[in-house]
Amino acid sequence: MERNDIEALVERLRAGDVRALARAITLVENGAAGEAPGLLSLCFPHTGKALRMGITGAPGAGKSTLVDRLAGRWRAEGRTVGVIAVDPSSPFTGGALLGDRIRFRDRQEDAGFYARSMATRGTLGGLAQATADVALLIEASGKDALLIETVGVGQDEIEIARLADITLVVLAPGMGDDVQSLKAGVMEIADIYVVNKADRDGADRVEQEIRAMQSLAQTHGEWIPPVVRTVGTTGEGVDNLAAAIAKMHAWLTGQGRLTARRALQWARRLDAMLRTELMRRARQHGVAEDELARHAAKIAAGQEDPWSVARELAGKIVEKK
Repeated sequence: MERNDIEALVERLRAGDVRALARAITLVENGAAGEAPGLLSLCFPHTGKALRMGITGAPGAGKSTLVDRLAGRWRAEGRTVGVIAVDPSSPFTGGALLGDRIRFRDRQEDAGFYARSMATRGTLGGLAQATADVALLIEASGKDALLIETVGVGQDEIEIARLADITLVVLAPGMGDDVQSLKAGVMEIADIYVVNKADRDGADRVEQEIRAMQSLAQTHGEWIPPVVRTVGTTGEGVDNLAAAIAKMHAWLTGQGRLTARRALQWARRLDAMLRTELMRRARQHGVAEDELARHAAKIAAGQEDPWSVARELAGKIVEKK
């Protein structure tokens, strides 16, 4: 696409053209090296106002139902909402096994709502690689709130905290190890705990276990994550959850906490973006996959050391003036 075409696409996207937004997301998802960076750069000045919420937790906890309930509540208040649902990948096509047309079919005609399903394509951490860029595009289209639902991969599901302003960890009773998704890093990323399916036996025990784990924490920050009970299928407790989110948002916006949190997130993203750009330049300067494979084989055989190889390959990336 020419520069003028990209600019026109961004203008349509910002004007609320759903097809333009879908086209832009497809370009980013497919890694269109020629178009994606310029497209994202043009959209970036129109971001930063939406509240980004991550919804994570073990599979079967009812994350999708809660996302739908929250979206419906905010739409009733007149707020525009975007949803990114990261799903498992099809082993045959690489696409998402679940689709937004199925998941949010009752909202497809709502101009103030947009949902996109993305496939993980093998990415760990519960998110697709392009999720952050897709979130930026949806935000640039003018959405007030953005809900990002992860695939549900258990203890590895901590990448969402590097993207969302507020992270919700969803649990449900009767899933065997009720606090399995609270282990390791996931315990540390929660801003709000949600005990969903709270009408089932065992909800009290789940909440008690969460509070017990909080009491064992070595340090407590200024914000202590509340525990909110919900029943996603009926909507019970969703108002309380929305109130907890609003309270967390108010706390974040005070004393520059939200800006500080986003700055830390961008530091991590810049690191990842730099790595990606360096690898792109490495390919341009003749560092091919087969060359990496040859070096890897020699390193494994003890014929080369990886530090020397890394310096040698890095030297090829330096652009000569």
